[in-house]
Amino acid sequence: MNTPVHAFTDPDDLDNNPSANRHLQDVMATPLGRRQVLRSGVGALATASLGGLGLAACGGGDDAVAAPLLPPVLGFTAVAKSLADAVTVPAGYTATVVYATGDSIDPTVGDYQNNGTDGNFARRSGDHHDGMHYFGLTTDGKPSQTSNSRALMAINHEAVNGTVPFMHPNGQTNIASSAGPRPEAEALKEVEAHGASIIEISKTAGIFGVAKASTFNRRVTPRTPMVFSGPAKGSALLKTKYSPDGTATRGMIGNCASGYTPWGTYLTCEENFAGFFRRGSADDALRSAKERTAFKRIGLAQGAGGGQRWATVVPADSSNTEYARWDASKLGTSTDGSDDFRNSHNTFGWVVEIDPYNPTSTPVKHTALGRFAHEGAWPSNPVVGQPLAFYMGDDSRSEYVYKYVSNAVWSAADANPTDRLATGAKYLDNGTLFAAKFNADGSGTWLKLDLGNPAISGNSAYAFADLADLLVNARLAADAAGATKCDRPEWTAVNPRNGEIYITMTENPDRGNVGSTSGNNVPNPDVDPAFPRYWLDNKGATAQKGNVNGQVMRMRETGNLASATTFNWDIYLFASQAAADIGLDNVNYQNNVNLSGLTSVNDLSKPDGCWFSKASGILWIETDDNAYTDVTNCMLLAAVPGSYGDGGKITVTNQANGKPGTAGTAPVVVDTYAGKKMNDTIFRRFLTAPLGAEVTGVAESPDGKALFVNIQHPGENTAAANIGDPTKFESHWPGNGAGVAAYGPGGSSARPRSATVMITKNDGGVIGL
Repeated sequence: MNTPVHAFTDPDDLDNNPSANRHLQDVMATPLGRRQVLRSGVGALATASLGGLGLAACGGGDDAVAAPLLPPVLGFTAVAKSLADAVTVPAGYTATVVYATGDSIDPTVGDYQNNGTDGNFARRSGDHHDGMHYFGLTTDGKPSQTSNSRALMAINHEAVNGTVPFMHPNGQTNIASSAGPRPEAEALKEVEAHGASIIEISKTAGIFGVAKASTFNRRVTPRTPMVFSGPAKGSALLKTKYSPDGTATRGMIGNCASGYTPWGTYLTCEENFAGFFRRGSADDALRSAKERTAFKRIGLAQGAGGGQRWATVVPADSSNTEYARWDASKLGTSTDGSDDFRNSHNTFGWVVEIDPYNPTSTPVKHTALGRFAHEGAWPSNPVVGQPLAFYMGDDSRSEYVYKYVSNAVWSAADANPTDRLATGAKYLDNGTLFAAKFNADGSGTWLKLDLGNPAISGNSAYAFADLADLLVNARLAADAAGATKCDRPEWTAVNPRNGEIYITMTENPDRGNVGSTSGNNVPNPDVDPAFPRYWLDNKGATAQKGNVNGQVMRMRETGNLASATTFNWDIYLFASQAAADIGLDNVNYQNNVNLSGLTSVNDLSKPDGCWFSKASGILWIETDDNAYTDVTNCMLLAAVPGSYGDGGKITVTNQANGKPGTAGTAPVVVDTYAGKKMNDTIFRRFLTAPLGAEVTGVAESPDGKALFVNIQHPGENTAAANIGDPTKFESHWPGNGAGVAAYGPGGSSARPRSATVMITKNDGGVIGL
């Protein structure tokens, strides 16, 4: 998510990792070579139990891998880069808005007026649509993996940053740090605009629309009661005035990417939770050394005001603690925090499981998957008799890639259980959390995060009291274990055809800027084999440095086993401008930046989301960019994924000119492992977004003939002071009807709204083919 204009600094853009974990060039090569590691998995993959997930193993010579299905053949004409305030899709396709910010999901709640006067967001669409998933429904309302005409859509609502002034008639009241209390009515609206929607959609004349009267329709917000499960349930670190025994909490926040389970539930992931909280200016003196370390590691500093200042609300009902809980200061006299909300921040940052088919069920926060800035929790392809893995990124600079492996092995009988959340407890409450170390030779190690790991149990920087303490402070555990610092690891996706894992690494301008902290509280990381590029990128009169455009990494588990403790990696895609800039130091960086051979039909910056279509085999890649926006708005691209090892070892020569502390020195040379180069036949731009928007969240009907994409925060760069002048709005989409039928009131003067868009092919075919 981009740095917002009207709120706190996005934690994505801060590096709060003070660990001295080694860079890859300092790691000794493991004795087991890439070729040997890959070959050890031949024949080890059993047949997956669910339809469409079968993986046939093959034997044979060097580097034999699971036999893939035929790769997809892209069948559309690439769209051009665009700076228009519109959604653009290829010729022969149609985009239709299905669900936008403020839409009613209840017949008793009126249509959205989009003038700031609307309330009751507990029964309206939230803002900032993000990760989502399609859950099919039969005609009689039962779960279905094959329904193409009726479904439940689970949709995250990440934040309100940047667009929140549009939610109120005249913008936010008392938002400045020096102002008085925020009005309760405004704060309530903002709180309820977060979380997730579960809505029923059904098809009429080939077009999906929201079934407004459906009994399945539900908003899950920061106010929704939830329970904890797993090892940290009942921990002293989770005790609050709301739940003195540490077993429950209210709601979820910062829900960005998502996942799903093979038993039919939705996984929604809390990302940037720390920025919502206040901490008093003298709170450090009241906290233990361990607490201060934990606060620093998640980026919640003493004196923080909380992005929307909800903690300042004085509620009409004095017994209402809805807003007091956003103050993580130690205010009570208890020794365990049961009389205040000093631990409230610990109740966020988890993976939350929701049963979309049961609107009365209570969402569950699964603590075994760890607490950090979660970007998704994508499952491995389920294989009968083997554990399940869930792959997760921690979306901040210099953070880690994680996976959780269940103790329970997959049973086909669990694909359609009578109690889905009980099945979730079976697989998600007992298992092991790991963090990834990317070795310099292209191999990798999953580092176990438990107290049996001596690097963790003997850690002097933070002494973990028990497993609950470790999971609440998973970042500190990964620090101690020696995981590899990454460049904002975001979405994870698993190729349904061969089980390989893809991870978007969005960007890191700090990468390679050694000798500087760039406003962070820790030194910046140097280039290394897994993150080998540093360059100067011009945008206007300024130059951005580091890994400006990001990359997509690919991993293959040893033996193709979800439970493997080793893997191999390569860089599937180096994001870049087709003609990389000549820096302000007059050095041409093109040959060592555009390493994937991108052209004008597929160049991109800051890959954020990635998602596989089971119907077509296409890998969809979405961008959330503020580095290339002088040339094009954000976009959605279609890729043919290939397979691990389809490229090879390459050498990257980074010019040192302009690099702090190294100006005039020899170039920095790094060896890395890259996927095969791209070309226009296997990688093309499919969609461009309106002004100010990112493209995020993808889902599809099982037949692949309806693709759903989220357009988040159009117009987010509109100055709050200009809320009364529509001529100064950055965007008017989707009310302006640009690229879609005009949606909602306002027309060409409309306030912008996030929205879920359905894309169909005019000839009724599979999207992208």
